Amino acid sequence: MKNLTITISNAEYEKLGINKENLTFSELVEIIKNEISKQQLNVVNEYAEKYGISTLTMDEIDEEVKAVRNAKVNH
Repeated sequence: MKNLTITISNAEYEKLGINKENLTFSELVEIIKNEISKQQLNVVNEYAEKYGISTLTMDEIDEEVKAVRNAKVNH
């Protein structure tokens, strides 16, 4: 097994919720994947709010999808 040393700031350490100083590579990958997912979700939420779709119900979303599909079929 090989050891790899990675240096991160205290702020990054806390932001990522790391609670131990020695991690397996798989643990590090999982932590990073979770952080990226949170960031992507925040971007999606920002767009949803910006375009006024953050409050749509599932029924309204279904109707929007049907309308787009029908428009494609009719063109």
